[in-house]
Amino acid sequence: MAEDRMLRVRALLDAVRADGRTALTAPEGKVIADAYGIAVPREELARDVEEAVAYAARFGGPVVMKIVSPDILHKTDAGGVIVAVEGASDVRAAFHRIVENARAYDAGARVEGVQIQELVPKGQEVIVGAVTDPTFGKVVAFGLGGVLVEVLKDVTFRLAPVDADEALSMLDSIRSAEILRGVRGQAAVDRWAVAEQIRRVSRLVADFPEIAEVDLNPVIATAEGAIAADIRVLLSDTPVKERRRYTRAEILTSMRRLMQPASVAVIGASNEQGKIGNSVMRNLVDGGFAGEIHPVNPRADDILGRKAYKSVTDVPGEVDVAVFAIPARFVASALEEVGRKNIPNAVLIPSGFAETGEHALQDEIVAIAERYGVRLLGPNIYGYYSTWQDLCATFCTPYDVKGGVALTSQSGGIGMAILGFARTTKTGVSAIVGLGNKSDLDEDDLLTWFGEDPHTDCIAMHLEDLKDGRAFVEAARATVPKKPVVVLKAGRTAAGAKAAGSHTGALAGDDAVYDDILRQAGVIRAPGLNDMLEYARGLPVLPTPQGDNIVIITGAGGSGVLLSDAVTDNGLTLMDIPPDLDTAFRAFIPPFGAAGNPVDITGGEPPSTYEATIRLGLEDPRIHALVLGYWHTIVTPPMVFAELTARVVGEFRERGIEKPVVASLAGDVEVEEACQYLYERGVVAYPYTTEKPVAVLGAKYRWARAAGLLGGGS
Repeated sequence: MAEDRMLRVRALLDAVRADGRTALTAPEGKVIADAYGIAVPREELARDVEEAVAYAARFGGPVVMKIVSPDILHKTDAGGVIVAVEGASDVRAAFHRIVENARAYDAGARVEGVQIQELVPKGQEVIVGAVTDPTFGKVVAFGLGGVLVEVLKDVTFRLAPVDADEALSMLDSIRSAEILRGVRGQAAVDRWAVAEQIRRVSRLVADFPEIAEVDLNPVIATAEGAIAADIRVLLSDTPVKERRRYTRAEILTSMRRLMQPASVAVIGASNEQGKIGNSVMRNLVDGGFAGEIHPVNPRADDILGRKAYKSVTDVPGEVDVAVFAIPARFVASALEEVGRKNIPNAVLIPSGFAETGEHALQDEIVAIAERYGVRLLGPNIYGYYSTWQDLCATFCTPYDVKGGVALTSQSGGIGMAILGFARTTKTGVSAIVGLGNKSDLDEDDLLTWFGEDPHTDCIAMHLEDLKDGRAFVEAARATVPKKPVVVLKAGRTAAGAKAAGSHTGALAGDDAVYDDILRQAGVIRAPGLNDMLEYARGLPVLPTPQGDNIVIITGAGGSGVLLSDAVTDNGLTLMDIPPDLDTAFRAFIPPFGAAGNPVDITGGEPPSTYEATIRLGLEDPRIHALVLGYWHTIVTPPMVFAELTARVVGEFRERGIEKPVVASLAGDVEVEEACQYLYERGVVAYPYTTEKPVAVLGAKYRWARAAGLLGGGS
């Protein structure tokens, strides 16, 4: 049955192509809808007035009449749609008016007739569609809308195809989800019928990649079902260029030699200070890299005390990485030599390629690399750091604080911001990698490696685009169950909508597509650069929560209110304090304090009150995370608060009770030292802000849900 269906659609699409068209007519759309079980109204193509009258009479009741022309895509704009036509005389008049309007709109348009369609009963208008997104390929969309879809933009996206459960989840992912469940006396829609429309459309575009867009708009959803009042199908006018793919084993093999090399060659190494080739050499030598370092320069015999080679082909033994520090125009010929030497990785620091319009030059080096099986990092990058190997293959400042955070950036400037943040906050990193133009190696390659790297606990990535969104999602889904992935996606403006031929197409390339699909992959999206860095720093520090119940303990009522707002803003849940727990907290706070949640112990309390309430919060198994609000008093100075909090948290961790604890400290400058002390001891703490500590906690919760470690959806 599925094979017959696909053969029918294949024959139809081939016929449309042969006719030189990219847009299907409504009757052709009906053929596809019937083949895939997409529910549409009964309809017939009337080629003259008498057929129109006969078909309308057969359907009984009012009908919708629409122009059928392969040359008129937007029927409403052409005056080619008339709704609720009933009776023979009205059908005749409508037929003539539709044809006349079409002729006036486009005198040369081919008119095949008028579609007579039974009128769909009133219900909730939604849109179901699919589009070819420039990053993620085939994407299915669902939203509230009809004609207002582009105004409301209350739309959610998923990679196509989707299964039944994923399709159902889309109904709950729009802002107006409550409308579908029935409000103000309206009946709830048939959710399964709507989800089936989504699933079948997603299957269609997955089966036929040449279909660029499908638009069911509106779909009329009622308590009895969901019917697409109109179906529009567009074909792509350009073949999709397939990106070269590598297997997971191939990626891990080359990445292992890149990140854990035994031998590095520097092409363009120099003794002259101020040159990139000199900076790279000095960083490798001064950084203590234990492997072999081979300078390559045809005009030098010795560089920084090491024998220099005229060509990389003269270097003895195997080389794992060739770092390029030569002008762009010389890269291609040197890359040929790297290929002949069987070096698996080339790190291309030089600029002057696609980023300056030199696309042909970049295409040339990619072709050379593919011919020899060399993986390219860059070009146009600052290099990379692999701290556990004491490897600093960059012309920027060195960094050697080893830790569990892997950081990547598409931009050199952002890379240096990452470096400065890491140094200021003493964040230990496993790697910092520049990606630049991403001529070959990109985020999915790095994710695949860092997902397996035992030195990496958290991955944070700044990106401006993704070359292959599906490969990234695949790598993220494999990584997220093991460790968090944080992404800062730059560029939030809509792109690719100008040439859209449908409502769904007008939404393609929108930032909402990135947002939904990154969330679908379990990735934590950071709203800004500092957020990305703070998430990366804090997530490995916090234990994984075991439940949703969060309690705020604060010495200031004002901060308690702001912390409560932050909890809600980050999608977290304040615990409803049961009576016995409320009584237990009240035993430690003054009569003018307030139990409940937040627990307000008031500002004049001694250290013992902070300690007793924090102990209670950690001891009670119903509480899953603590948010602490401190303000500076002489009664309980900042470092006293920090020391007692760290001591109590440490004691409970030794007993095997690990809960996330974050803290907001308000006060004079001493709170800065107190926050650093707490952070170093496993409590994520910030001065002068109530938002940041809760945002980091929220990111930890989002990862825990995506990784399947906590109940509830991602």
